[in-house]
Amino acid sequence: MGWTPAELPDLSGKTYVITGGNSGLGLEAAKLLTGKGARVVITARSADKANGALGEVRAAVPNADVDFVELDLADQKSVDAAAFALRQKCPRIDALINNAGVMQTPEKRTAEGFELQLATNHLGHFRLNAQLLDVLEASGGRVVPVSSIAHKFGKIALDDLQSTRGYDPTTAYSQSKLANLMYAFELQKRLAARGSKVTAIAAHPGYSATNLQTAGVGMEGGSALLKWMYKVTNAVMAQPAERGAWPLVLAAAAPSAKPGAYYGPTGLGQMRGAVGESFVADGARDEKVASQLWEKTEALVGSFFRA
Repeated sequence: MGWTPAELPDLSGKTYVITGGNSGLGLEAAKLLTGKGARVVITARSADKANGALGEVRAAVPNADVDFVELDLADQKSVDAAAFALRQKCPRIDALINNAGVMQTPEKRTAEGFELQLATNHLGHFRLNAQLLDVLEASGGRVVPVSSIAHKFGKIALDDLQSTRGYDPTTAYSQSKLANLMYAFELQKRLAARGSKVTAIAAHPGYSATNLQTAGVGMEGGSALLKWMYKVTNAVMAQPAERGAWPLVLAAAAPSAKPGAYYGPTGLGQMRGAVGESFVADGARDEKVASQLWEKTEALVGSFFRA
């Protein structure tokens, strides 16, 4: 049967931050956590995107304690502003769920010149987590990087992280999701070496029906073939977004979650099924590459450990 949210304890007095909490997995995780008494702060790229989600959480959970901070992970200035705002709203953070992401977008560059998928899925979260580390430390909190079954197909191009020598939307996405998982393992290793109270616990949603599959390919210049394919597979193969949120909530709030673990569906291809410790591709365990990726990431967005 695997883990279910019924195993969560009372979460009153705890605070969880969920990036990309305005739809899909993040929205469902917010409902589950507030349903157990937690305070949840979601991030979204605009108030317009967030307001409907706040109303939906409150409709599902009467008297839900839920709030919003604006954040565009592809913009370092926005990341800095969001970190400042979260500090004002959250005297404690018990887990920071790195949920927001984009998938298989046409080639786009951020204002800093970063490839959009790497910037949003990996670099922005790295910078945000670093700036909130002391708040997490005070609560003995958790960082929850959200990876994907796509990590199995990824490769970290250390000599071309920004995909400048040839861009493929699927290759770039798989690299970013492998980066998420390698970051989780490397972060836990470095936190433990420092004697930190913070832990890193990774998760993935399997194949869940959200707008992730359509938003990226729906951009101008996106793949018509992928758009058609996801219309079919979302209807036939995907599990509901609520089920996809279970591993994220486990990693963020379950007492049984283990530091350095990777949780997700454990059924065929890890797409759906009972939730537990999930498959990790050999490449994600390469500590040398993980260390090099960490160093390159710090060179791009700043040091993680500021003191």
